[in-house]
Amino acid sequence: MPVIAVANPKGGVGKSTLATNVAGWLARQGHAVMLGDLDRQQSSHQWLGLRPAKVPAIQTWEVRDGGSLLRPPKGTTHAVIDTPAGLHGKKLEALLKITDQLLVPLQPSLFDIQATHAFLNELAVHPRAGQIRVALVGMRVKDHTIAQERLQEYTATLPAKMIASLRDTQNYVHLAAHGLTLWDVASGRVERDLAQWEPIVAWLKNH
Repeated sequence: MPVIAVANPKGGVGKSTLATNVAGWLARQGHAVMLGDLDRQQSSHQWLGLRPAKVPAIQTWEVRDGGSLLRPPKGTTHAVIDTPAGLHGKKLEALLKITDQLLVPLQPSLFDIQATHAFLNELAVHPRAGQIRVALVGMRVKDHTIAQERLQEYTATLPAKMIASLRDTQNYVHLAAHGLTLWDVASGRVERDLAQWEPIVAWLKNH
């Protein structure tokens, strides 16, 4: 079962937006998807509670032993894990033990870049570094800005490739408020955003 984690110790970078839409794409492909939420805020878990019955189902953890054991529901074929800010130590170790693909969202700001750089350095020396596919995704990126140029310059120096930049749009906010993803509405409504997701989809397929 492929496990796709969305992680960056920096808070507010768009982890839940990325994780929910990855899960939504997998579900639209007909996979039995579990979206696990490790964040105390439980944004992804709350989003699942808003998801309409008419769209492809996405499951959450099975909680056992009084909450000490979290397991994918029986029949799960793909797992997506949304992670908290400040992820490090034993929690990071436990995550990396089961992760096959790791998406690292970051925004075009100095603080995001610094936090992401330190995180990637930590990943580079991990024993499983060669077994986990890592990719960066720019979040809330505005075209033709100095911030965008700086982000592209920085990510070009990293071992992990930035595979896509997602624009700053209210589409994600409006869809999330109803438990939806880009793949749950008419494509014409989100055509530009779907185009930006094409390299992410290609990367996910190449697991």
